Amino acid sequence: MIIVIAGPTGVGKTKLSIELAKKYNAEIINADSVQVYKDINIASAKVTEEEKEGVIHHLLDIVPYDKTYTVYDYQKDGRKILDELLSQNKNVIIVGGTGLYIKALLYDYRFITEDDEEINLSDEELLDKIYEIDPDSDVDVNNSRRLVREYANLKSGVDNNLGDNLLYKNVYFIGLTTDRDTLYDRINKRVDIMVQNGLIEEAKKFYNLDRNTKSMKTVIGYKELFEYFDGNITLEEALDLIKQRSRKYAKRQYTFFNNKMNIKWFDVDFNNFNNTINEVEKYIKNND
Repeated sequence: MIIVIAGPTGVGKTKLSIELAKKYNAEIINADSVQVYKDINIASAKVTEEEKEGVIHHLLDIVPYDKTYTVYDYQKDGRKILDELLSQNKNVIIVGGTGLYIKALLYDYRFITEDDEEINLSDEELLDKIYEIDPDSDVDVNNSRRLVREYANLKSGVDNNLGDNLLYKNVYFIGLTTDRDTLYDRINKRVDIMVQNGLIEEAKKFYNLDRNTKSMKTVIGYKELFEYFDGNITLEEALDLIKQRSRKYAKRQYTFFNNKMNIKWFDVDFNNFNNTINEVEKYIKNND
């Protein structure tokens, strides 16, 4: 059995994954494009050893922060692990907010690189279309040529190679959701908690090491604080930007999951999370 737990940032995916893993004796495969990197802990809200409660996790903390790790790399590594676990009759839980990782892992998703094509769209329109396909794209928003290339490559994958052919059986797609006001409030408070846990110090470390690596440019929380360290904005402005961009990212995540996958959504009961866990378990049992 494969259980996919998807949804926007800050909605409780990690907690649900641990509880289900304990119930079904499952191992977890990470599907978050930032959590694959070593040392990027607070900014990525990476699951801690204490939170894991002994559950085995894969594709977490595997790539040096200064190395490039693509969706293709994830697909290759993820399928190897997934196939090995299934061959051992293990239950598997795939959890994360990077929709393209999940899609590439479980579906017949093949990668093609094509030459640039002429697209009569503004940079802003191109970026919107890119985010529709890949909400986690780290394309240079100030480089028109690269925007065109990124969209051409992603579009070729969608039009020609990204079918709806699921490669695995007994897959349950679970989505966690809540109303917008609650989600945005949780995201805002989450940023405050990250700051209390050392986000500024973590960002400062990378700022002093190498702020120009690809992973550094994509992490929400770092790039805004780098602007603060440069003296371009105040700390308050940096934190407001982190919250704003986190909210926008959550919106893009919803768009991807709703358009690209057939997900069973569950409204999270944050007052009693056990109610949500029980609802998900009941759904899985009834559809077994």
